[in-house]
Amino acid sequence: MTWKAAVVNIPFGGAKGGVQCNPKSMSPRELENMTRRYTWEISMMIGPDQDIPAPDVYTNPQVMAWIMDTYSILKGYTVHGVVTGKPLELGGSLGRFEATGKGVFITAQEAARHLNIPIEGARVVVQGCGNVGGIAAQYFDRAGAKVIAISDSSGGIYNKKGLDISAVLDCKKKYSCVITPEAKMGEEIKNEELLELDCDFLIPSALENQITHKNVSKIKTKVIAEGANGPTTPEADQILFGRGIFVVPDILANAGGVTVSYFEWVQNLQELLWSEEEISDRLTRILKRSFAEVLNISQREKVDMRTAALMLGIGRVAEATKLRGIYP
Repeated sequence: MTWKAAVVNIPFGGAKGGVQCNPKSMSPRELENMTRRYTWEISMMIGPDQDIPAPDVYTNPQVMAWIMDTYSILKGYTVHGVVTGKPLELGGSLGRFEATGKGVFITAQEAARHLNIPIEGARVVVQGCGNVGGIAAQYFDRAGAKVIAISDSSGGIYNKKGLDISAVLDCKKKYSCVITPEAKMGEEIKNEELLELDCDFLIPSALENQITHKNVSKIKTKVIAEGANGPTTPEADQILFGRGIFVVPDILANAGGVTVSYFEWVQNLQELLWSEEEISDRLTRILKRSFAEVLNISQREKVDMRTAALMLGIGRVAEATKLRGIYP
């Protein structure tokens, strides 16, 4: 997260943390109780000027609202800026929910421009159909690409002619699966098989370590844009680079979420509400600029995009550390 924030040049640090549980088996009341108790336990470590939680796997605006409310009760007044990804009614930002998936599409689009691959008609495979994969699939679909496969944790659906993404996501929302019982829109496919489909863009947006030394030789795509954190192992990364497959690394491809979280925090501190158009324009400018900076390093130093992104991010943190110095 630290390198990710540095790559897009926003003044955040970064960390990851969570609660070991199965939210799918918990009632809303149980989730609320757990979230509020967790917030109470970490309340001395979070705040708008120190550590600002944001949504990730199995969390949503409602969970963020519980965190904000619990922290505010402790402080005795409403503190909007303690958390991002909140509902709009509680100080959330327009465009935050779809920011990560949209960012994946924007960076994939920049890769397409660099490689002279037309988006219209391109075959896209998406692993994961939550607020990263599902949103990215929608943006590809609107741009004229053919999303030929998409999945969730239980499996996926494949149609070489292209899927009706709106119908698939409606099915997911209604039945908690991407295979509709009302109409068979394609073939059922396992997540392992989905990754190996012949396509132009592969978007792994589920969990980490999905592309490994075991399946990397079977990957048949031109571009991988990592919606998830760490979906490719280091060993597989080197093989992909050697095969000429262009990888937009996670710390660049999915940085849209933390970028709009930063926008939300700024709006909370200033007690302002930016328009959706303003947020979209700012996000697009930042991601396009960051992609160009990483690509420039990659070409200049003759390294893969992940190494280039790390060189950019770590370099910025190192420079800031050097400028601050050590005291006493």
